[in-house]
Amino acid sequence: QVQLVESGGGLVQAGGSLRLSCAASGRTFSSSPMGWFRQAPGKEREFVSAISWSGGRTYADSVKGRFTISRDNAKNTVNLQMNSLKPEDTAVYFCAAGRSGTPYYRLQDARPYDYWGQGTQVTVSS
Repeated sequence: QVQLVESGGGLVQAGGSLRLSCAASGRTFSSSPMGWFRQAPGKEREFVSAISWSGGRTYADSVKGRFTISRDNAKNTVNLQMNSLKPEDTAVYFCAAGRSGTPYYRLQDARPYDYWGQGTQVTVSS
């Protein structure tokens, strides 16, 4: 059974940092893109960042320069380092694993991601 489990969320003041981690089990995702999405109350789920199997990274404009995604294929994990957090970053953050062969230009689209975690809450106070 495939599982993605996020951790590292919490409450932080504006300007602070958090590091989210996602541990995958049940199969290896070394050849799959991995992504982070978020959903704020009353809003649709939106793309945050993704990393291809080869390490190519893409970010939403709203987090570019503040967030960094990384992966450790040996550990089957993906991380999201979030710096200079803003109140508008408050949301539930979801880890997702995509299909092998997903082209880079589709990494920001949620549809190629077949596996999703339950989410971790990030709250940034002003």
